[in-house]
Amino acid sequence: MTSIASIPRKLPLLLVTEDVLLPGSSIRVSVTSSANINMVKSRLLSKSSLSSSIIGVLPKEPGQFESDDIGAMHNIGTAALVVQVTGTNWPRPSFTLLVTGLCRFRLDKLVMEVPYPVGVVTQLDKLSIDDEDDDENPEFAALVENFRSESTKLLDMLDVSSPVVARLKKMLNSIPHTMLADLVASLTKASFTEKLEILDAIDLMERFKKALPLLVRQVKMLEVIRKGTSLESNPGRRMIMPFQNIADGPKTSKRSDDEMDGNSDTNDLLELQKKLKEAKLPQHARKIVIKDLQRLKRMGPFSPEHGVIRSWLELIADLPWAKASQETLDIHKARKDLDADHYAMDKLKRRVLEYLAVRQLKNTLRGPILCFVGPPGVGKTSVGRSIANTLGREFYRISLGGICNQSDIRGHRRTYIGSMPGRIIQGLKVVGVNNPVFLLDEIDKMGSGIHGDPASALLEVLDPEQNCSFVDHYLNVPFDLSQVMFIATANTTKSIPAPLLDRMELIHVPGYTQEEKMEIAEIHLLPKQLREHGLDSSHMVLPQDSLKALTAQYTREAGVRTLERKLGALCRAVAVQVAEMKLKKTSDDPNIDSITDEAVNDMRGSDTLDGSVDVAPCAIPPQLPIILDEAALEDILGPPIYDSDDIWSRLGVPGVAVGLSVSLAGGNVMMVEASKMEGDGEIVLTGQLGNVMQESAHLALNWVRTASREYGLKLDGEMMSHTDIHIHFPAGSVGKDGPSAGVTIATALVSLFSGRPVASDVAMTGEITLRGIVLPVGGIKEKVLAAHRAGMRRVIIPKKCEKDLVDVPDSIKKDLFIIPVSHVDEVLQAAFEGGFHANVQLDQVRGAITSKL
Repeated sequence: MTSIASIPRKLPLLLVTEDVLLPGSSIRVSVTSSANINMVKSRLLSKSSLSSSIIGVLPKEPGQFESDDIGAMHNIGTAALVVQVTGTNWPRPSFTLLVTGLCRFRLDKLVMEVPYPVGVVTQLDKLSIDDEDDDENPEFAALVENFRSESTKLLDMLDVSSPVVARLKKMLNSIPHTMLADLVASLTKASFTEKLEILDAIDLMERFKKALPLLVRQVKMLEVIRKGTSLESNPGRRMIMPFQNIADGPKTSKRSDDEMDGNSDTNDLLELQKKLKEAKLPQHARKIVIKDLQRLKRMGPFSPEHGVIRSWLELIADLPWAKASQETLDIHKARKDLDADHYAMDKLKRRVLEYLAVRQLKNTLRGPILCFVGPPGVGKTSVGRSIANTLGREFYRISLGGICNQSDIRGHRRTYIGSMPGRIIQGLKVVGVNNPVFLLDEIDKMGSGIHGDPASALLEVLDPEQNCSFVDHYLNVPFDLSQVMFIATANTTKSIPAPLLDRMELIHVPGYTQEEKMEIAEIHLLPKQLREHGLDSSHMVLPQDSLKALTAQYTREAGVRTLERKLGALCRAVAVQVAEMKLKKTSDDPNIDSITDEAVNDMRGSDTLDGSVDVAPCAIPPQLPIILDEAALEDILGPPIYDSDDIWSRLGVPGVAVGLSVSLAGGNVMMVEASKMEGDGEIVLTGQLGNVMQESAHLALNWVRTASREYGLKLDGEMMSHTDIHIHFPAGSVGKDGPSAGVTIATALVSLFSGRPVASDVAMTGEITLRGIVLPVGGIKEKVLAAHRAGMRRVIIPKKCEKDLVDVPDSIKKDLFIIPVSHVDEVLQAAFEGGFHANVQLDQVRGAITSKL
């Protein structure tokens, strides 16, 4: 008869909290106290003999879990073999021990308490592990048989795929009854006190009597769960934590009742199944979801795939597969709402009303892919929000600026750690309907990196023929995006790839005229800023003259963002005055009433408003309402930023011409300066010019040299070989490029070599050929508006661009004299006072060429 090997007489003691180690079971113990850490370092990490790996595991007495007193130890413990030690030193030293119980012992006395406790113990389990007990007590035999029967039931209900459960089922009949009670009791859900009673049961029959009720209770609980639901979530897997820890890696030995309770998992799965049923999934998605849901039911909560599958199913349940918002299709209301929210933008509003009209006649119309292209601050994003409000749809904005990963659009594969769906699917989950208005903001500012091109990933999203079956990498199930109305915004189309641009309907949103800015400021911006600063019309009045000066002298942009900021600065200045007046009026402190005007003026002058110029004491009258005249504007905002005299001061000299260009911020006035000097016949171009602009300069110079004889210019080869020509575009810190400066450069060169100044009220745009033919260019409306803002009176444009003048407001066309031209000779006739006459015979030849064109 072979007995359990004897354990050492003296054992280092490991104190555990809220857990009980029974012989035959395994648990992981978190070591954080100083005494336990000292024991691990001294006994387990410094020696390699088998005896040094045997320690005594003692639970603390109930109610003494927070106490560090040695007297809080229970007197009965389990001798254990340390199977594995893992630890870390950051942020503080801690270890995790995997221990397997060997036998019970009684603590007789402590022989050492510092640095770790060591006790003299007496081994209690002396029985054989190879042979059955020779006792023929019928009551004991019946008890053991009943216990084995209930144990078989428990193992049948547990997850057979677990190797621990499978091994126990095979070994159940061969396990000696001296170890059976402890081993099965470790599988059951029991409280700390119940486990402690089993540990204290030294008599074998008493041990079976205390363990049998726990086993029966566990079996009944699993039977109730199995009968009450079809979701077999295997809550018993939580009961085999002592063995499961060996395969699952280091975990703390503390397990609360909520973590061990299988009912919570069952209820969550029932709720998830209900949500999936209510989601009204399409047939192709239903098949995949049913398959993964069955996998989740058979999978334990500690499986690595459990969280991944569950998160995916929750996303499926949250997506609006069949939920749509009710549209408001009222053309009259839509027109009224758009006019109330935004001033001008007639072209854009007309397109939106066309969509609503068709939608009202045919409800199956797929959502269009609109792209608003225009300079910053003209209201592209706010128009998208207004469209959503008009339609009665949900609105969701996706900012695409700076995105360089295609996973932001298509999502990540579920196999990656931290994977998540793309922004399209996330937006649908947030809005909760399948027909929202998605605003793809700043679509022209996407980049491409090592993780793919997001612009290419958008091709399927924005293709009406393909987005009915959009597949997100994380979702991996086709989702219908055909009911979503996509609206994109961009400042320019140059950086948008051609395939993506082809899938969108471009609607150009031009900049505002000065009159439109004043209307917008009066109707929308000023009331908004007054509300945000706690003011109203009884506190502040901005006359028309002041508003006109504000828009002309402090803002020169296509949009109205800077104008809104300037209005906010005015409101802050008025808010200071109003607050001081109310404080002086309502304060009961006599010291405040005695403040002199000089003191108040000093207080006003010490505050810097808008980060520019201090408020002058006499800038704003002290009575309400405060009227802001032009002098008050200068006191608050500082001297005017844009002075119209700046342009006029550069004109009137030979070699200077005014051109027009278009940038992301709208139309701009561009000066061109040319000069000549003695040299080696080189041409110098400055002003940070792009390749197209440099080619235009060389082209214009060659045309001037070719036509120099007919215009009477002394520009022969000998002169050019000894003359350097310098062409400069001011504002050298700003990059310039584009095919719009050929006419301007040619005019400046003719002015330089003829010695005649260009008329000071003329601005021009257009590209030329070597034959002097003026080619059409884009951005006519923006350029005309820029010339009008700069105070020009005449604008020269290519003749083929006359059709673009339809978009220019009539008020602007009344103030300007627009001259369409088809040849550079016509440009020169209009650009110089009194014209620039060429040879008569050459004029006839040029007229014939122009008539054929």
